[in-house]
Amino acid sequence: MAVTGNIGEWSEIYTLLKALGDEKLFAGNEDIEKIEELFYPIIKVLRTEANGNFEYIIDKNLVLINANGKKLLSLPVIEFAQKATETLQAIKNHIQKNKDKKKKKEKPDATFSIPETEKFMNEIHCSSLKASSSAKTDITIVIHDHKTNSTPELGFSIKSQLGGPATLFNAGKTTNVRYKVSNITNTEIALINNISTTKKVVDRVNKIEELGGILSFDKLSNSIFTNNLVLIDSLLPNIIGEMVYKYFSTKNSKVSEIVEAIEIENPLGFDKTNAHLFYTYKVKKFLTDAALGMVPSKVWTGQYDATGGYLLVKDDGELLCYHLYNRNEFEQYLFANTKLDTASCSRYGFGSIYSENGIDYLNLNLQIRFIK
Repeated sequence: MAVTGNIGEWSEIYTLLKALGDEKLFAGNEDIEKIEELFYPIIKVLRTEANGNFEYIIDKNLVLINANGKKLLSLPVIEFAQKATETLQAIKNHIQKNKDKKKKKEKPDATFSIPETEKFMNEIHCSSLKASSSAKTDITIVIHDHKTNSTPELGFSIKSQLGGPATLFNAGKTTNVRYKVSNITNTEIALINNISTTKKVVDRVNKIEELGGILSFDKLSNSIFTNNLVLIDSLLPNIIGEMVYKYFSTKNSKVSEIVEAIEIENPLGFDKTNAHLFYTYKVKKFLTDAALGMVPSKVWTGQYDATGGYLLVKDDGELLCYHLYNRNEFEQYLFANTKLDTASCSRYGFGSIYSENGIDYLNLNLQIRFIK
């Protein structure tokens, strides 16, 4: 039976082939451009398959493939580079095919096969599209770090621009943010809840304000998510509340734009005498933890799953590394290249005013996606 997968899954195999074919990882900047002078030579890539642990070791233009300490075969690096190019083209062909189907109002294919890549995968003992790993680690690579002259084993999360922007922080009922609604009548509440436009949540928030209603942050709906944020910074729940409200009440969606507006307004009353960027700093810490392991439904200990950082597959196939060793660049990349997005209100239970113990509330929702 042919191996099938979605764009993200095939992007993981492409990343494996591309990394081995390039023999190094180039660092990227906040503008998603390669930093030519900053790169990390690859020593080997590690994969755990159902039938054992495999090492893909780069040695003098060869890739040596070992399993559980035993050498299986060696292949020229150029073969991995060529297969990476072929795989990228196959992914792009699938994307174009789906675009054509959408134009014809036909249902696009969520998964697809790449027979030639699958044949090569079998040859190199790679039996699955996704290696067995922790939640945030998609590929494990041993690099040579020039700065420390060490060879750390690092887990990277792969984010692919092929086929559309990836999600940094997934929506759920656990990411709902609750606001008290005041200064509004029951008749007006019924009017607001009946708004059913394409951007109904935004329009409902705007209608509340138009009618003189007031929305004030109450709490995050999920206690685990709340405490995860408090662990990072005690005021993060309030800052997230401000960000989500700003997203649904203005035309701003980029994280950087929203935080810039909040810095100016300073709703939490920080001492800005010396122009400290309190909100920017705290939000960057949140984005970093979200990128490397923190999810709203599980208790966060601060221990990263993706110990290396991110590998970004650009839409032209270029592979960029955002390494935790270059933490400032990594944080700025996340900050500059993410936006808030609207998830399904019916699925996650937000967007309508409701009453509880005589108090009116409105749930909004946090979802963060890469811009491109």
